[in-house]
Amino acid sequence: MPPKGRYTISYTQVTENLFIHLAAWCIIFGLPLFFLSQGNFSWINFLLFVPVPVCFMIVFYSNYFYLIDHFLFENKKNEFLLINIALILGTALLIHLWHEFSLTLNLAGGKSLFGEGKSPNESPQPEKCRLIPIILFFLRDVVSLTLVVILSTAIKMSRRWAKIEVEQKEMQQAMIEAELKNLKNQINPHFLLNTLNNIYALAQLNSPKVKPAILDLSRLLQYVLYENNTLHVPLKEEVNFIRNYIDLMRLRLPEDARLTITFDIKENSTVMIAPLIFISLIENAFKHGMSSGEHSFVDISLTEKENGRIEFLCSNSYFPKNESDKSGSGIGLQQVKKRLELLYPYRHMWHKEIKEGTYSTVLIIDT
Repeated sequence: MPPKGRYTISYTQVTENLFIHLAAWCIIFGLPLFFLSQGNFSWINFLLFVPVPVCFMIVFYSNYFYLIDHFLFENKKNEFLLINIALILGTALLIHLWHEFSLTLNLAGGKSLFGEGKSPNESPQPEKCRLIPIILFFLRDVVSLTLVVILSTAIKMSRRWAKIEVEQKEMQQAMIEAELKNLKNQINPHFLLNTLNNIYALAQLNSPKVKPAILDLSRLLQYVLYENNTLHVPLKEEVNFIRNYIDLMRLRLPEDARLTITFDIKENSTVMIAPLIFISLIENAFKHGMSSGEHSFVDISLTEKENGRIEFLCSNSYFPKNESDKSGSGIGLQQVKKRLELLYPYRHMWHKEIKEGTYSTVLIIDT
């Protein structure tokens, strides 16, 4: 398998390109069959015609496979131009010589594919009268070959632009995935830090809840380490992770604290969601929403709507931490913003506000 991020051409693309080239040249080689009547057609004349499109093929593929890549794309434009001028003039001269050769054969009653042949009894034309059509035919071939070079260059450059566009998209996607991976790697220690702070607080009180808390933490870490290594996970799995996390947070809640949790997920849900996208918001609610000396509450709601829309609502009492409290340092919410911008550009709405001692956040994602 080729390295990710490199431009590759599939077998189907190669087959399609080959078919297009074959079809185009078949049409060119078959032109005499369309323009000559059945009575005038001669296989000998057709074979005399074949070297002309062969010369066009030589000019076309000389540019397509070599000259454009090694000179034009290497910014050697002067060399590219001079070589093509020599190639066009030389090929036009060969076509003219072949034209003269075919006329001398005087086939089919003096008629050939290239013009009128000479009758044996016909008196030779003056040199001046003969020179004018020769120059005109030569200029015609030069113009035709120049158009062939232009066509070859246009096709090659369009393919190169398409290649560059694909590579840029793959590079941009690789950069996004790398940044998302970096953000996820930051979430894991941030999440672990806050969780360990809670367990440490329980241990200081010699609480019997420490052992269940460590067990719950091991389940959460199993999900974080092994089951969210992709950009998206099933919504049901993410909800189960959130449930386990909230169960762990319950162990430390004051007795008079109010905790309301609502999950409305369809039983046959197939919605995929970015892992850990809500956990920082929930962490923030418990961190700033609970106080041992005052009435506290946390209300969390996550609902699956039609067409894969997810609505997350969270409100909590607001007890801002002082500057000396560095637990998390606000990293979580910054990560949420960056991940939403990368994963759901123009497909999410996130609103936060603090009003009358209540912190509220609404996050709507169109998956």
